[in-house]
Amino acid sequence: MRRTVLLVVLTLVIAAIAFASWPSAQLPSNVTADRLLIQKHAHCLTLYRNGVPLKTYAVSLGKHPMGKKERAGDQRTPEGIYRIDRHNLQSRFHMALHVSYPNSQDVAHARALGVPTGGDIMIHGLPNGLGWLGRLQRMRDWTAGCIAVTDREIEEIERAAPDGTIVEITP
Repeated sequence: MRRTVLLVVLTLVIAAIAFASWPSAQLPSNVTADRLLIQKHAHCLTLYRNGVPLKTYAVSLGKHPMGKKERAGDQRTPEGIYRIDRHNLQSRFHMALHVSYPNSQDVAHARALGVPTGGDIMIHGLPNGLGWLGRLQRMRDWTAGCIAVTDREIEEIERAAPDGTIVEITP
């Protein structure tokens, strides 16, 4: 009996690791996006070029994903129109694309509430050393307000989304 349970658990662990690391269809390396749409309710990020969707990725969001980010530390993912303003390949996560949050509306909203806006919103991979989690990271929202994808996916997104690419985050 004990041996059977151990075998079942081992099989489930192997299946979970295989699922987490199974590669999806690759985006061609010469493709460049001009817009990223992040739909929080659907937990997805779609790359677009000239209004045509190129590829969609499932994402994890801030620990409290619903609702507009209102202040530093609220662990919400912002909503609005931003840009990728820099690539950080030396991040504590596997690559990170910095999103230009806060925009002028975010600043005005936080000022009206008398709270700090926060910042450092990124689209990133997994924390360094945890890339083996792959798709398993999507089981729950875990970031401090960022948008997280697998390490393979952020490599693709980083290549396809140059600085200046529009990032639209919707509820």
